[in-house]
Amino acid sequence: MDVALFSPAALFHDDDDDDDDDIINEACHAAAEGKESPDQQDIHVERIHSFPGADLIIREFSFHQLNANLLWPGTFAFSNWLVENQSLLQGTRILEIGSGTGALAIFLRRSFGVDITTSDFDDTEIEGNIAYNCRANGLPALPHIRHTWGDKFPTSEPDWDMIIASDILLYVKQYPNLIRTLCFLLNNYKPKENVSDGIVLPISGKEVKLLWPFFLMSWRRRLGGEEKLFFKGCEDAGLTVYDAGARVYCISGKKIA
Repeated sequence: MDVALFSPAALFHDDDDDDDDDIINEACHAAAEGKESPDQQDIHVERIHSFPGADLIIREFSFHQLNANLLWPGTFAFSNWLVENQSLLQGTRILEIGSGTGALAIFLRRSFGVDITTSDFDDTEIEGNIAYNCRANGLPALPHIRHTWGDKFPTSEPDWDMIIASDILLYVKQYPNLIRTLCFLLNNYKPKENVSDGIVLPISGKEVKLLWPFFLMSWRRRLGGEEKLFFKGCEDAGLTVYDAGARVYCISGKKIA
């Protein structure tokens, strides 16, 4: 896995919390140097994070080589957007990729009772930490899939209506693998039960009908425009990209109605 060799504080917009930037800088500078962060004597750190209408206890790694250690600001922005558009969540089977600590999935499960599965690198520490965070917030461990982007997916017939993620475009070299995984999930969709053919969502100032399945991604980092390579790669692979506003993007294998 590539290591980020730039200042993490520069990845976000100016309205992000300075304290978060300090935490991110400390951990990621340690990662870039291939050593433990100053607080590595404590393998984990528990913090209380405020989501819309709920405070969650989330255990984070002081350092993790796969960048699954901290909660990024995009998670909180995306949670607010999903609350504002919660009709998307009703009766929807959801897969979160790049789950990290599992905080977003835990919030959605606790607040809306959604059917959600987490997923991240094929790594036992990440899976165990997500399960720990579920229990710390009064939930049984959520279903979890250990999967590294680009590898063969564990199921041949994905049945998730919606895939979600926040701030997962950090490693440009991983874009082709991520797109390969998204193409599989979107183009091989087999609904588990009888579901409607889609849902109406406001996009670019007008209401449009999105057809299941689709990928919703919040992206609040700034990398000098490299993320455009990801969107172009999606389009080159036959996917359609829509800007849903508030730095949330919808990617689908089908045209909107």
